[in-house]
Amino acid sequence: MTQITTNSPVGPLTIFADDGAIVAVEWGWPPETDEAPGALLEEARAQIEAYFDGRLTRFDLPLAPFGTAFQKKVWAAIAAIPFGRARTYGDMARELGTAARALGGACGRNPIPILIPCHRVLGGNGGLGGYSGMDGIDTKRFLLRHEGVLV
Repeated sequence: MTQITTNSPVGPLTIFADDGAIVAVEWGWPPETDEAPGALLEEARAQIEAYFDGRLTRFDLPLAPFGTAFQKKVWAAIAAIPFGRARTYGDMARELGTAARALGGACGRNPIPILIPCHRVLGGNGGLGGYSGMDGIDTKRFLLRHEGVLV
């Protein structure tokens, strides 16, 4: 597995790739490595920087998150939410034929936040719900505001 790190307005983000696809994005600086990141990770870093600079609204990267079939189904539905839009846990759960709590659990286990935009999933009452990234709800609020979703 190879990695690359970039600074962002929500803290340092380390992007991991394996077998030609992005498999994880984590907050923080990882231990040093001697392995070169390669073209895919350089492109991922460029796209994340363009997203935060306001020049990119849709990521175009191969993603291969590790998870169950159900989690991958949820993550695919989340990835389909357009920039600047949000959906509720309940609406998505009904669409996928599952419970909102199960959908929320899969959302919370998303290994590729920002690229799979779990921050775009909100509570049914308009509340933010949860967020597992860096500063939790504050990070989710920042990402939504960055995309023009008023919360």
